[in-house]
Amino acid sequence: MIPKNIVNEYEQLKNEVLAHNYKYFVLANPVISDEEYDKLFKRLVEIESLYPQIKSHDSPSFRVGSAAVSGFAKIPHSIPMLSLDNTYNDEDIKAFNDRVLKGLDGQSPEYLCELKIDGVSISLSYEKGILVQALTRGDGIAGEDVTINIKTLHSIPLKLNADIDLQVRGEVYMPNREFERINNERDALGLTVFANPRNATAGTLKLLDSMEVAKRHLSSFMYYIIDPSALKIETQLQALEYLDKIGFSVNKEYMLAKSIDSVTEYWRKWDTQRKTLPYETDGIVVKVNSFTKQQILGQTIRSPRWAIAYKYTSEKKITRIIKINLQVGSTGIITPVAELEPVQLEGTTVKRASLHNFEYIAERDIMENDYVLVEKAGGIIPQVIRSIPEKRSGQEKKVIFPQSCPVCGYTTGKLSPQEVAVRCLNPLCPEKIIRSIENFVSKDAMNIDGMGPKIIERLAQAGYIKDISDIYYLDELKIASLGSGIGIKTISNLMDQIEKSKNSSLERLLCGIGIPLVGKKTARDLAINFKDLRVIAKSSIHELTTLEGIGEDMARSIVSFFSSQSSCTLVEKLEKAGVNFIYKQDKVSDILKDIIVSVTGELLRFKRKEFEKYVHERGGIFSDNLTKKTKILVIGQNPSSKAEKAKSWMIPSMSEEEFFEKYR
Repeated sequence: MIPKNIVNEYEQLKNEVLAHNYKYFVLANPVISDEEYDKLFKRLVEIESLYPQIKSHDSPSFRVGSAAVSGFAKIPHSIPMLSLDNTYNDEDIKAFNDRVLKGLDGQSPEYLCELKIDGVSISLSYEKGILVQALTRGDGIAGEDVTINIKTLHSIPLKLNADIDLQVRGEVYMPNREFERINNERDALGLTVFANPRNATAGTLKLLDSMEVAKRHLSSFMYYIIDPSALKIETQLQALEYLDKIGFSVNKEYMLAKSIDSVTEYWRKWDTQRKTLPYETDGIVVKVNSFTKQQILGQTIRSPRWAIAYKYTSEKKITRIIKINLQVGSTGIITPVAELEPVQLEGTTVKRASLHNFEYIAERDIMENDYVLVEKAGGIIPQVIRSIPEKRSGQEKKVIFPQSCPVCGYTTGKLSPQEVAVRCLNPLCPEKIIRSIENFVSKDAMNIDGMGPKIIERLAQAGYIKDISDIYYLDELKIASLGSGIGIKTISNLMDQIEKSKNSSLERLLCGIGIPLVGKKTARDLAINFKDLRVIAKSSIHELTTLEGIGEDMARSIVSFFSSQSSCTLVEKLEKAGVNFIYKQDKVSDILKDIIVSVTGELLRFKRKEFEKYVHERGGIFSDNLTKKTKILVIGQNPSSKAEKAKSWMIPSMSEEEFFEKYR
């Protein structure tokens, strides 16, 4: 028997945590601190550990995931999940409107326009307000039961604000920032990168380990109610308002259009503004607003007659691959890079595009001298979509999987069967050494001014630097022996810079020593929390994953790096040379302690890097991205859409002058 006071405490805790989850993840309006929330959650998990039978289907502890499953059952949908007809032009939208008018005997309908989220469709079932099942679309007739994974999404309520039986449908998606983070991690580990956020979302939902799903921070928007008449809901607009009311995350960028011309205006607006959104949208969905009119119009075998997807067109161009170069990175990964005949794409000239790895090339049948279709992924990164075999002349050359390093000739290979990346396995490959040293001396790392690529290459060729620690064992005679072009003053300045860098901050050192997956933000988090490089080097995967933003893959990468003999030797040599290992907090005050600050527009007083330093010196946290955790948005000249977004999320904004007046 569970003591009654424990049962009461558990129910109260559970409802409190669920309410705070909704306020934080859906409303973006937290009312308690992270510390207070963690205390509540920890106590809830403690009770569940002591009394496992008390854990209910709506427990917030499902958010962290649970034991891996062996597979997903396939279950029929209560009603089929139809697909939508789609179009890319005004003529088809007008034709759709004509068909609707004809089907309604000339009655003019209102249209509800919603953003089409580029994610994965999901169907959710609730019984007495409790989430009991989540199915993927599958083939439309039956889907896979991914309930265990869906429960890890904070934006999907485990318990509704209404004690009802309900089936709803919507879209699960991966935010752009999370997509970029995961792809960077996969690239650094030599794994296949996801082509787009939709593929990443689909792959995540099919993971058999829900604890890994939880680490990928998927989100969702719900937009459809099965049998709305049972709730006396008469329109799609009312359905969205009801979904919002009972606890779902609903995309608020919808618009009620009185005419098809207004629909087109809405599409044009978001075609130009979609890149300001923190998620991918590939068009808009146009629906007849009235459910009565929807029933009159009916549906075909595969799609409703009352809705259509009006999609955006991404600019794609055909160009030719002149040559495929093989680049060796600091960790030895050999990356094929296509040199392209210059082509104008979305306002810029594109001359190069990464081909990622040799499996990517094989899957797309890409050859040297091929004509290829290129686009900008997310409107930013040039990528080769596919080859165009019909344009081949016979002069094309097959890309050969490299058996040896293109730089040193050493054997290549993979670190594990799962890895797709090919690496140079020579620990002393000169290209790996040069790339790692270039990273170490860069502005984001140890900032050794005067040690440019040419000097690094000459020092490596002379055998004076075989790893980054050798920089601190250089002397004037070694540098002078490199020969012409290096004068006494240059040597003196370079030695001063090397000596000065010994006192660099711990986060700069962590950024520079080449730990796979560790960038500037993670380096800073590690420095602040562990204080000493030697402590970080001895930390376990469990200790590292207690930090927000450090998942198991990254933690494993850090532990693996410091476990190798070469890294142990490197750390010893750096310590012996007198390089700082301790976190030094250069604070002016604590006036911004733990406050996350973002900026939009151009500041007059400081450049962005200087402003970031200003915030850190006062105990604050600077973020380039506006998120729901941001506490202050500073608005400079020519602000972006961040200002409107902050307003909708109720994030306080202030001018540059107001900020510097308040936080001196």
